[in-house]
Amino acid sequence: MTVSTSRSTPSVSSPTDVGASHHGSLGLLQGTALYIAAVLGTGILVLPGLAASAAGPASMVAVFAVFLLSIPLAGTFAALASRYPDAGGVASYVRRALGQTWARMAGYWFFFGVGVGAPVVAMLGAEYVVAIVGADRSAVVWVAAAILVPPFVANYFGLRVSGIVQLVLTGALLFIVIGVVAVALPAANPTNFEPFLPHGWGGVGTAISLFVWAFAGWEVGTHIAGEFKNPRRVIPIATGIALVVVGVSYLALQYVTVAVLGESAASGPVPLLDLVATGAPGIGPIFVAVISAIVALGVLNVYLSAFGKLGASLGRDGDLPRWIASGVEAGGIPRRALAVVAALTSCYFAIMIWRDLDLTPFILIHTSAMVSIYALGMIAAVRLLARYSLGWWLAAISVVLTIGLLVLAGPNLLVPAVLALAAVIVTVIKRARRSHYIPQHACDENTTSHGNVTVT
Repeated sequence: MTVSTSRSTPSVSSPTDVGASHHGSLGLLQGTALYIAAVLGTGILVLPGLAASAAGPASMVAVFAVFLLSIPLAGTFAALASRYPDAGGVASYVRRALGQTWARMAGYWFFFGVGVGAPVVAMLGAEYVVAIVGADRSAVVWVAAAILVPPFVANYFGLRVSGIVQLVLTGALLFIVIGVVAVALPAANPTNFEPFLPHGWGGVGTAISLFVWAFAGWEVGTHIAGEFKNPRRVIPIATGIALVVVGVSYLALQYVTVAVLGESAASGPVPLLDLVATGAPGIGPIFVAVISAIVALGVLNVYLSAFGKLGASLGRDGDLPRWIASGVEAGGIPRRALAVVAALTSCYFAIMIWRDLDLTPFILIHTSAMVSIYALGMIAAVRLLARYSLGWWLAAISVVLTIGLLVLAGPNLLVPAVLALAAVIVTVIKRARRSHYIPQHACDENTTSHGNVTVT
């Protein structure tokens, strides 16, 4: 007796019907704002100082290198999202190319792994607020909790409301970058660029690793691609604009951080406050602290949209309980999925408090899960995109780059490995249940069909 199970059709739009019946509300302006906030985000709050401490003036080289490396990655995700808009994002692409089990891994990595970073974002914003107020560090917890609430509320009322709010939040984000650079630039000291390589090229490598966090986030748009009015046209343009804006912003911030602060760039937890204090003492630091909290709000707003849609798609595809699938359709509001995300975020937040606000393990889980997703996503892209097209070449280059990042992640891949094992276990259980319902008496020399299961 031979039992063969036909693969179910993926719950994503086929290449022939992309853009044929979209009811999304996001245009180019809102879409670009979402991408900028997802990638630029909270990295501006701490990374310029950390990179300057690791590599000195050569941190400029690190920023430029990571910017160049992010181009093929961002381009590949734009090609995928514009052709296959689905709430499942990378998990949907992996399902098409590699099958259900690999797709389930990608979904779990994002939903449970990348999601660990949500309270980290809130904490980073809270650090600035507490620093300028001069309160005890215990107040960081309460400020972070306050930062987490508005994005959940905004997404509860749907992406149309969230998209409008995002325009304001992204505008504030760009305003702080321009303001900090303009205020700090007059205090630049050329002698701070000597020596250029104080820690050698090893320091540059460390700075590159740090800035991987800064340029991550291009995959977020894949989960909300179905919310765009014309994904095939808008997503590539929005991605291109965001690439330029993010690259220029980080290069400008890194320059003034080195030129103004020099060796003291990473001496405190709030380097942007140190920058503006040199040129605008008094009101400057207060302004930056307020905007930093707004930056955290903007980043969380984008990621919660992605988490909600992904959770609903995982329910739709049977990877999570079916009841969570409500709101998965384009234009729908995944309120049940958002409730689950809120519960998970609360758990992560509680663990973070228990660990005395040590953010490092959470950042490592977040980044290792992200790299794992990128690796699978790029392999899927090579199989899905037209061979030798621009998108295909970008994906091929990205496969090599992401494999290198996996090697660098090393032992930090433990949590993704556990989530991958959970995905395999779910597959085994599903197959066992499915085979249980195959009527044994139907096994004869003739072929009999039972739904998606063919028995010969």
